[in-house]
Amino acid sequence: MSHSPKDFWSNRILPLSSGKMVDYEVTVFTANIDYAGTLNNVYIKLVGTDKDSERELLMDYLRTWNFIRGAVSSFTVPCPVSIGKLIQIELDKPRFFFEDNWFPKKVEVKSPEGDTYNFPIYRWINDSEVHCFREGTALTACKDPHSKRIRELEIKQRESDYCWHDHAEGLPHCMKADSLFSLPSAVRFSYTKDIELAFTLGTGLIELKLEGVADSVDDWTKIDDIKTVFPCRSTQIYDYVEEHWKEDAFFGYQFLNGVNPMLIRLCSALPKNFPVTDEMVFSRGPCTLAEEIEKGNIFLCDFKLLDELKANIIKEKQQYMTAPLVLLHKTPDDELMPLAIQLKQTLGEDNPIFLPTDSEYDWLMAKIFVRSADFNLHQLNVHLLRTHLLAEVFTVSLMRNIPMVHPLHKLLLAHTWDTLEINYLARNQLISKNGTYTEFAAAGGEDMMKLLERSLSSLTYSSLCIPEDITERGLQTVPNFYYRDDGLELWGIIQRFVERMLKFYYNNDAEVKKDSELQKWISDIFEHGFLSKISSGIPQRFNTVEELVKFVTMVIFTCSGQHSAVNSGQYDYGGWMPNSPSTMQRPPPTRKGETNQDTMLQTLPNKGVTANAMAALWLLSKSSSDYVPLGQYPEAHFNETFPCELIKHFQGMLQALSANIKIRNLPLKVPYTYMDPEIVENSVAI
Repeated sequence: MSHSPKDFWSNRILPLSSGKMVDYEVTVFTANIDYAGTLNNVYIKLVGTDKDSERELLMDYLRTWNFIRGAVSSFTVPCPVSIGKLIQIELDKPRFFFEDNWFPKKVEVKSPEGDTYNFPIYRWINDSEVHCFREGTALTACKDPHSKRIRELEIKQRESDYCWHDHAEGLPHCMKADSLFSLPSAVRFSYTKDIELAFTLGTGLIELKLEGVADSVDDWTKIDDIKTVFPCRSTQIYDYVEEHWKEDAFFGYQFLNGVNPMLIRLCSALPKNFPVTDEMVFSRGPCTLAEEIEKGNIFLCDFKLLDELKANIIKEKQQYMTAPLVLLHKTPDDELMPLAIQLKQTLGEDNPIFLPTDSEYDWLMAKIFVRSADFNLHQLNVHLLRTHLLAEVFTVSLMRNIPMVHPLHKLLLAHTWDTLEINYLARNQLISKNGTYTEFAAAGGEDMMKLLERSLSSLTYSSLCIPEDITERGLQTVPNFYYRDDGLELWGIIQRFVERMLKFYYNNDAEVKKDSELQKWISDIFEHGFLSKISSGIPQRFNTVEELVKFVTMVIFTCSGQHSAVNSGQYDYGGWMPNSPSTMQRPPPTRKGETNQDTMLQTLPNKGVTANAMAALWLLSKSSSDYVPLGQYPEAHFNETFPCELIKHFQGMLQALSANIKIRNLPLKVPYTYMDPEIVENSVAI
């Protein structure tokens, strides 16, 4: 909360008192990070349950640099009488010669009665306004009777600072921001991250310009020439993909452990528009399709969300995208092998079913069209919508409805870091009119928003909760499904942590029901995130502690583990372009026997599109040096002993999971690391 400070000199006059003054000892901790210090004067006002102090200048007699980077400075604030229990402080730093930034970590106040109060801050103060901070003990509204007005004023100010914006019809609402610099300073990137992001993007583009490929419209004439685009930017998995991308077993493996593990499901019956027969796939026995379906060995990937969407036009050239159906078979040696591919949803003579027994390039081209469809569906649905846009909804609603002293605010704050800025950048640099995705991806054309709208309409609460999602898709026993194994473990650890934390603050269901701030948070999420669609299954209010625990677990999992699973491997699996083409330059084959190596190269993205897509994937997969792993809370917002002990236990469980994943990965040709808590970031921050 902020308002204009009072006159500089009038606040230096203390009220007259005939009694002895009482002193409050104030200690200010400035963060030890770049540009954290201020040379301006700093004022403080103490707010108690009985009275308030006067606004007091924090300055010692030697006039040393009290608020430089890493400083810990102590001061005395005199008051005529005790002001009671401290509930809030107000800080401001009026501009002296120039406006600068200040990042205080916390303020400790020792009262005349000997009590010590902690005020966590952990945010940039870059103006001359008055900023209010609550004492660190987490309190729901019903347990904070002295501060009803303070909570209301804070939320009123937050509603002004964090406004909803309808970016496009049919999409989740987002944070209103006229420019990057209009975002509240509390949610902006660190200076380090700003510089690193600009440097990574700049060096990548310069490298492409020097190689002369970024603006090229030439087609590839040799597959191996693609290696020249980013010759020094490879990873262990990238190298594996480059070598094995044509193999059927690796094609099937990626539906389980690639960047889009959200599409595959058990096939209990063949779709009517996908008439695969035994003669096609099991002509030599020893089993039938019906028998394998009955045994639970047949799986389906259906890209129907892409059906009849208009593909993009890139550099005045029409592009192509399909909506395939893919049938896969779990073999006796536990490999997931593709059985059949149909590239379009509508039956017809121009829509053949491609089989592994077809010619090399017929079958390879069918798989490449599937991989391109997977790239586009993954980027807009699985990655952008289901992690980035939802994380923004959770964040904006939290900021608008939950005051800083509320336990939910303290619990979720670390899982909102950098989300609003990264999403602003995504809207302006990736999916804007001239954005990278818009210019270089098949789904980036006029129907891009249509796909996002379809995706939101099909999104359900249960699909965001991995235990339910895995069960609904019938994938409980699929072997070598590391996304499932690690995801379920991670979900369980988060759930137990959230349950114990929330039950510390909510003794029963009645306390949840009457928490109006909590109910407004979920109501806003239902309205602005899911556009009040009852079919989504998103709760409109919380009636029990159990319901609250489940939803908060989903929020943390979505912002951390799920985002890591669908983001961190983008360059690993997509950096080698033929494995994940962002677009296709020629239409899908309508007959067999007409595809060869030359037509395949002419169908793949040209050199310029390839280079720009690879640069974007490299940037999106690269974490900043100041990333915070899941479970690490460098900002100490909880004061009470039990929540702090819970955090330590949570960290211990995550470390144990990390160790188990590393051991599991040792013998694997393709290690699965994306759910390793050491790799998982606390929030959607890249």
